[in-house]
Amino acid sequence: MTLVTPAPATTDSAVSAAYARLSEVFPSLRITELGPEEPLPHGAGWVRTEELARSGPALDAFLAWDNAQVLKDYGQQARPDVIASFGLHRYAWPACLLITVPWFLHRRVPRFPAAHVSFQRALGRMAVRVTDFACLPGDPAANLPGAHVVPDEEALRAEVRAAVADHLQPVLTGFGPRMRRGPRALWGMATDEIVESLWYVGHLLGEEGRAMTDLEELLPGTTKPYVGKAAFRELTGPEGETLPTRDRASCCLFYTLRPEDTCVTCPRTCDADRVARLTGTTAA
Repeated sequence: MTLVTPAPATTDSAVSAAYARLSEVFPSLRITELGPEEPLPHGAGWVRTEELARSGPALDAFLAWDNAQVLKDYGQQARPDVIASFGLHRYAWPACLLITVPWFLHRRVPRFPAAHVSFQRALGRMAVRVTDFACLPGDPAANLPGAHVVPDEEALRAEVRAAVADHLQPVLTGFGPRMRRGPRALWGMATDEIVESLWYVGHLLGEEGRAMTDLEELLPGTTKPYVGKAAFRELTGPEGETLPTRDRASCCLFYTLRPEDTCVTCPRTCDADRVARLTGTTAA
């Protein structure tokens, strides 16, 4: 297993190096860290996470963007619950990376209450206020303010699960009534967002295998409130190549717009279609 070398402690926060590396490989998402007295961005396309959790006008405006995009891209009106599911995905996927990328790269786990995050979807920007974080013994960042040292890797994985749950719980509460899904389905979506976002970034970093291993250990299927496990498995391509895939714990409802075009990780997509699409992508 690849060893993770902690980033050296600097004048930046414990997670600055991880966010800089994320932006290098995935420039569609850039994260700005705010100082203790800097307010979270608001207006001009920015929405504060705590506003989304209130399920009021800010969430209405957030979902109007998704509704307009669906009309533009697919020429049809989607159901309100489908629009809400798309909106949750577009927030939760990058929000999970705020926590999982520092853990994956440097074994540091920041905590972000909803009041400490703001999101600008059109620009692919997030602004955060870093305060507390967990790390392992011997990490140079253990001496920084807000550090919480835990004894081992499993304790740190528990910190990841708790940090994501604490951040997403109010968001799920805000989106839930509009999505017409119960708690189990909502936490199934959260499980998928954790896995698929870090899996994708791990591929961009050239460490897809380690990302898959870390995610399997993070989500073994017995960690509430999460539903299901990482659920990776392998398929064999026409040339005998190994093709990694997984089965989602939830449904994104894209099939309601394009019944013939399900996601490649959707349980509705048979293995033969997965192989054809994965090898087609590789060939392209």
